[in-house]
Amino acid sequence: MRVLIIEDEFAAQANLRTLLKTRFTDIEVVGVSDSVSESVKWLQQNDADVIFMDVELADGTCFEIFQQIDITAKVVITTAYDNYAIRAFRVNSVDYLLKPIDPLLLDEAVQKLRNAMHEQPQVNNAQLFRPFYADPQSSKPKQRFVVRVGDKISIVKVEDIAYFFSKDKTSYLVTMEGKQYIVDHSLDMIETQLDSSTFFRASRACITNINAIRVVNRHFSGRLKLQLEPPRDEDLYVSRVRVNEFMHWLNQ
Repeated sequence: MRVLIIEDEFAAQANLRTLLKTRFTDIEVVGVSDSVSESVKWLQQNDADVIFMDVELADGTCFEIFQQIDITAKVVITTAYDNYAIRAFRVNSVDYLLKPIDPLLLDEAVQKLRNAMHEQPQVNNAQLFRPFYADPQSSKPKQRFVVRVGDKISIVKVEDIAYFFSKDKTSYLVTMEGKQYIVDHSLDMIETQLDSSTFFRASRACITNINAIRVVNRHFSGRLKLQLEPPRDEDLYVSRVRVNEFMHWLNQ
């Protein structure tokens, strides 16, 4: 079984390679990648039977790979978070592993992969992942987000969300009441799921609801400084090159 590992954390790369090498004599790690662009390039020139891939990569999310190249390899998602979206991968015999990876669960995943490879012909995984990167022009805006705190699952309506932000490669949503939750998608993906008349990507690290903007101030170098409610821990600026686009959105 030829395996490609797509993971941007060196320690996680090394850990998975060691587990695969020491636990499975029939598995060969034939490649390692840490980004969307590098993975696409590798897959254009090589092939693998199985891909273990993290969701958040150095230059985007793993789902973007499926937009750029057809993949027939079986896929196992590795992530630090578990929610309904991740569980949905099981529907089409695509497994997931929570990091740090439990060796016994890895054993189960590999056995599941072996069974799937013997029982089913390989298919184009782009169809399996399409719901996670659907064209925003061909789908309705998302109405709710499912979040998890410990063992509790909650539903947050989009109209109750003040803004989304990312920090240390983790995405969060903040409600109008000031509650904060982790969401298992990058801001790039979240942006495609929202109503663009209500939400604006003010910066690389923040998508804001128009109803959360309290004050807009002119700042030096032609930028705009936004004050949100609930307030953010960090200042939020709209870059000079996006000011016209922001003002057009604000005045719709």
